[in-house]
Amino acid sequence: MPNESSQTPCIENLTYDEIRIGDSASLSHTLKPQDIQLYAIMSGDVDPAHVDPEYAGSSMFREVIAHGMWGGSLISTVLGTRLPGPGAIYVDQSLHFLRPVAIGDTITATLTCVKKIDRNKHLVLDCLCVNQDGHEVIRGSAEVKAPEEKIKRPRLSLPEITISDRKIRYTRLIGTAKNLAPIPMSVAHPCDAESLKGALMARDEGLILPVLVGPEARIRGVAEQLQLSLHDCRILDTPHSHASAELAVQLARNGEVEAMMKGSLHTDELMSAVVDKVHGLRTARRISHLFLMDVPTYPRPLMITDAAINVEPTLECKADIVQNAIDLAHVLGIAEPKVALLAAVETVNPKMRATLEAAALCKMADRGQISGGLLDGPLAFDNAVSLVAARTKGIHSAVAGQADILVVPDIESGNMLAKQLEYLANALSAGVVLGARVPIVLTSRADTAETRSASCAIAVVMAHARRKQLQASSS
Repeated sequence: MPNESSQTPCIENLTYDEIRIGDSASLSHTLKPQDIQLYAIMSGDVDPAHVDPEYAGSSMFREVIAHGMWGGSLISTVLGTRLPGPGAIYVDQSLHFLRPVAIGDTITATLTCVKKIDRNKHLVLDCLCVNQDGHEVIRGSAEVKAPEEKIKRPRLSLPEITISDRKIRYTRLIGTAKNLAPIPMSVAHPCDAESLKGALMARDEGLILPVLVGPEARIRGVAEQLQLSLHDCRILDTPHSHASAELAVQLARNGEVEAMMKGSLHTDELMSAVVDKVHGLRTARRISHLFLMDVPTYPRPLMITDAAINVEPTLECKADIVQNAIDLAHVLGIAEPKVALLAAVETVNPKMRATLEAAALCKMADRGQISGGLLDGPLAFDNAVSLVAARTKGIHSAVAGQADILVVPDIESGNMLAKQLEYLANALSAGVVLGARVPIVLTSRADTAETRSASCAIAVVMAHARRKQLQASSS
């Protein structure tokens, strides 16, 4: 609805005696997507013409349009706040809807007094809503009982509203792999509902060709129970989770799949097979984990590393963790990611190892030992993500307040940070392992199928980037 904050600090009515025939009042508002969403939430009207872009694109209007009564609510706003204002009581309303209102249209609602009825202090008002081109959108009339006493009240500030649309954010994460061919992916031990659903959801999104590695009877039993189709899935039977992890890794090592995905087994079971010195997927780089998070209250994707694999990384390990994250940021199209090295404070304290290592990592970046990103630290969490906090503390930095990557001191702080964002800030996350021969989708066993599918999208982008690197090196 219209923003009143820039107007007078008080709201004042016009009494019946003050109003004259011909008096009018107006307000304008530009329709935004969140206006439609809010109206749908408030009213329960989820007509696809208003909330489903795919359907709306094939309708007679060829685009999403506002609910008709959204425009009618502008008329109500004028009545309640301007003419007559507080104390007015709706009696009757007649509206004719002449033209649809689309996102971006600016609607001006004008009410004009055309009749006064002395016996009951009623007003009849002509109602007209026009768009930015002057075309009539709504025309009608309203009858109200006008206030007889003067009312003047402070204009109250309305609370801010944030709409968290997980479907849109999920679609955005999936969109990172748009137009890329699906890749073969081994799924280690998908023997519970969410891990199997995640793999099949990624299949249905056109992201992966699943190779399900685990006890075949259990996998088929879960699929049958949930009424899930296993079409386009290859199933390799194993007796238990350890064997599932070993075979899933073997497929990646042999080049039969281009990525892996954790199923319902424990992380240490899978990673033991991954880091095996003889049969695993090690490279010269330290293996690390990264959460890519879409946080509703943060203006860009946020990467958190390492929150799942390296328990208490050394300085040498952290250098690889940082480089792994920077390399992924490049793959995702971030040319020079801003890397915040987190600690409890933003100054170097000899008694706090995290601050010393943050400072050392920054100097390593200055000397070219870490490349491709812009590093700063130590930074406390608030300084890393809030420009206001950074300026308040006098921190002048190209990273502070606008970090792309948060490097945590240890697995405990990282795990708590990631899960706090997911469960308290409604963040949507994707989890991947970096630094191995192939990308590995690694999420919590409590994560949803949606989170697993979104993680597959990141793995697909990484796999295609790896293809290009291999082609370039062989040519």
